[in-house]
Amino acid sequence: MKSPINHTLEDIIGLFNQCFLTSHNTELVSGVGEPIYLPATETQRHHRIEFANGFYQSALHEIAHWCQAGEQRRQQVDYGYWYIGDGRNKQQQAAFETVEIKPQAIEWGLSVCCGMAFNVSSDNLDGAPVNRLAFQHQVYDQVRDYLVNGFPKRAQVLMQAMCRHYFDAKLEQRLTLEHFNYRGMYER
Repeated sequence: MKSPINHTLEDIIGLFNQCFLTSHNTELVSGVGEPIYLPATETQRHHRIEFANGFYQSALHEIAHWCQAGEQRRQQVDYGYWYIGDGRNKQQQAAFETVEIKPQAIEWGLSVCCGMAFNVSSDNLDGAPVNRLAFQHQVYDQVRDYLVNGFPKRAQVLMQAMCRHYFDAKLEQRLTLEHFNYRGMYER
């Protein structure tokens, strides 16, 4: 019987920083509050991805946003995107989900590469009702596209490092459609 994987913050921070601290001047750190991306400044030498309250899954989510963001976006606080917190109305939630499809597909790929369960996040507990399954279908469709056309390059670099660390395996062995099953996937 296989023993469960121990996911430590030191692992994800170390893997990310090993991959990108030198090449992209970007470091991953455990924050104390809400997650945020901060570009380098005169007083802050490195770009920083601060994930929420020491949660491994939050680190994967914030990394996914970084992997998707282009060079210009990575020069802006939180990539220059708007964010309306919990309590969004129906239109705001639809806009949120539209911009979250790609990052959550990347996060799902990262989760597969470290052996962690993935659940979509609608992030709107006190707002308009959310159809999580419909959103999950959209994220899954994006995963399928990434499996055919390739995940973003930075995501692939980290995914490979995670596959080696957690499974002593090559990326191609983990990033297969069979690793992306979810409850309700046949309910379309």
